[in-house]
Amino acid sequence: MSLKERLRCHHGMHSLRAKLTLTNVALLALGIVATTAISLMGMRYYLIDQIDSQLTKMRDSLGGSQLTIRQIDSLGALTFVHDRLVPDDTEKERSTPDSIYAAVNGKGAAVGILGVQPTEAQRGLAHAVGDASALAKDADPHDVKVHGTSYRVTAVHLADGTYVLMATSTEALHTGMAKALKLDFAVGGTLLALLACLTLFSVSRRMRPLEDMVETSSAIAEGDLARRVPSSTHPTQEVEQLRVALNSMLHQVESAYRTREHSAAQLRRFVADASHELRTPLSAIRGYLQLYDKGMLSDPDERKRAWERVLAETDRMGRLVDELLTLARLDQQPELRFKNVDVSRLVRDAAEDLRVQQPDRPIEVTADGSLLVHADESGLRQVLGNLVGNVRTHTPAEAPVRLGVEREDGIVRLCVADEGPGLCEEDAARVFDRFFRAGGGAGSGLGLAIVQGVVQAHGGEVAVRTAPGEGLAVTVTLPARTAAVRA
Repeated sequence: MSLKERLRCHHGMHSLRAKLTLTNVALLALGIVATTAISLMGMRYYLIDQIDSQLTKMRDSLGGSQLTIRQIDSLGALTFVHDRLVPDDTEKERSTPDSIYAAVNGKGAAVGILGVQPTEAQRGLAHAVGDASALAKDADPHDVKVHGTSYRVTAVHLADGTYVLMATSTEALHTGMAKALKLDFAVGGTLLALLACLTLFSVSRRMRPLEDMVETSSAIAEGDLARRVPSSTHPTQEVEQLRVALNSMLHQVESAYRTREHSAAQLRRFVADASHELRTPLSAIRGYLQLYDKGMLSDPDERKRAWERVLAETDRMGRLVDELLTLARLDQQPELRFKNVDVSRLVRDAAEDLRVQQPDRPIEVTADGSLLVHADESGLRQVLGNLVGNVRTHTPAEAPVRLGVEREDGIVRLCVADEGPGLCEEDAARVFDRFFRAGGGAGSGLGLAIVQGVVQAHGGEVAVRTAPGEGLAVTVTLPARTAAVRA
């Protein structure tokens, strides 16, 4: 299973998409429940307060009149007496009317008025209230249940000791609240479903850049190092910052991987070339030693020639090992011993050495006076020695050579140019490769590689200008921080 498939297996309830959707739905559900509860509580409080106000006004009016139950009988003040004298057929069928008025004695038993016996509702109200005197003393109405119906009830104490109970049903209020609750839940459920769909769609759209990052990471894990995270159409700031940072990191990773692969390839080629270069002198030495061991070099001249060849191959192998050690030290970025060095003097010394070795070669030197740089003297001597040695090895003895040094804009340029055969474009591109020898010529192929390593250790650059038949010019540039003032 690929990385991309394994990541897809984690989609579901544990995905960020599902968690964000569930979180939004849960928050909205809590908001709906809280809003519904607060609105219903407010509505109940408002309606109950209206009922209580009506009951309290009736109680205060009746209590302030100082009437007795007999006076009420004679005056016919209570509406329920009229209801009994002129009964309503509909009201007869209802055991729980909207309003109940009942007279009770000091023992809490319902009593009749105008000779009419108390109804079931009146007796139920008296039984539900119980202690009418306590209710009359309380300023606020109470909740009671009469035959399963909720009422708000209050009491008034008449002058003869009788209590009148006044109750108003709250069933309409409870029924309205139940309907409102059902409506709120229906609308809330619809909103929750709509929010879940919209959130899922929005999160999926916003998560698309993250999915692109997952696909890109999977592709890179499978070997496509050039893959990058594409830019979305409407990216958020945080996701765009993450995309830019991830692409930058991927670029660095790809560069590091390419560099490592290139270094590994160079190392393999270097080991193979070094082995080949060392095998040649070792094979020659082994061959001469075998000839000597078998007694095949009986002639003194042959033994002398063989001995000279062994020494020559040994010197060649020693120089090769020294150059390899020099490159190894340069690769480890060693600490150079910087001091003020007269580059003009080094150039003149290199020119004199070349005149001694090849007296017939025309040499032009442009290094008058003294030009000081802060550098490692042994490193610069090795650079000049390798450049001059390269000229001596790869150009005819009659080819002119120019050695020069100059200071311009705070930098020092050191140039060694010859008028030899030059190099083609392909060879010029590989001139600094280790063990590269144009046309399989003489030398170890490490001279210019060492020059480049020493110059780079000084923070400088090496450039080559060449063409077939136009010779070779190598220019070494040392940076301004390395250059010192002219003496």
